[in-house]
Amino acid sequence: MTPGPDGTSGSSPRADLSAHGPAGVLRPGLRTYKPRRTRISERSARALDDQRHLLLPVTGEPLDLDREWGHDVPVVLEIGFGDGRATAQMAAADPHTGILAIDVHTPGVGALLALVGEMGLTNVRVMEADALGVLARMVPPESLAGLRTFFPDPWPKARHHKRRLVQPEVIEIVHSRLTPGGSWHLATDWGAYAEWAEVRFEADARWQGGVIDRPDWRPVTRYERRALRDGRVITDLLYRSTPTA
Repeated sequence: MTPGPDGTSGSSPRADLSAHGPAGVLRPGLRTYKPRRTRISERSARALDDQRHLLLPVTGEPLDLDREWGHDVPVVLEIGFGDGRATAQMAAADPHTGILAIDVHTPGVGALLALVGEMGLTNVRVMEADALGVLARMVPPESLAGLRTFFPDPWPKARHHKRRLVQPEVIEIVHSRLTPGGSWHLATDWGAYAEWAEVRFEADARWQGGVIDRPDWRPVTRYERRALRDGRVITDLLYRSTPTA
């Protein structure tokens, strides 16, 4: 899949899911991420072509998780993965779990695909898309073992809180896509965002959990290192879904 002249993948129809907002999950026009235009390295551009078989198309049709990973293989969706290093490390450490990694930024998508190829990983699939649109239109109900969201944009200004990923509408659709007992693991360096998330999960009786110790298996990301260097406290939260009554 050769990148187009603007650095995006020419045959990735991301607009199909995002033209009218993230598939009705949030109010039309709201984005939980900030679009960025950064240069694609030669390595990433080459990986977008060489590893295109691992880049799932954005079609709006339900994903066949069994076809991609095999029957009864637990699949975890990761929203936003930056340069992909942490995602690749977690996939290498847990080869029996399928990883569906979604990000909107082409350079990061290429970087992760490059790592997947270099490390010989077989359990990672990547999508360049708005993850909320994929959740709403492509992920079958009760099909995911877990969701990971590490260091989402905290949108610190009050007028931007409506753009935060952790919202009742998002919590609702994530619950519907997780198997009973499936988990949503978040990490943030913004204390006010951690509190915001706790309040919203506690308001929904179908979730159980809260703040946890940082698990050893979660790699320290480049962003996290910078946050620690700047003296910010990292909070991990883990919530598990319970069956709908």
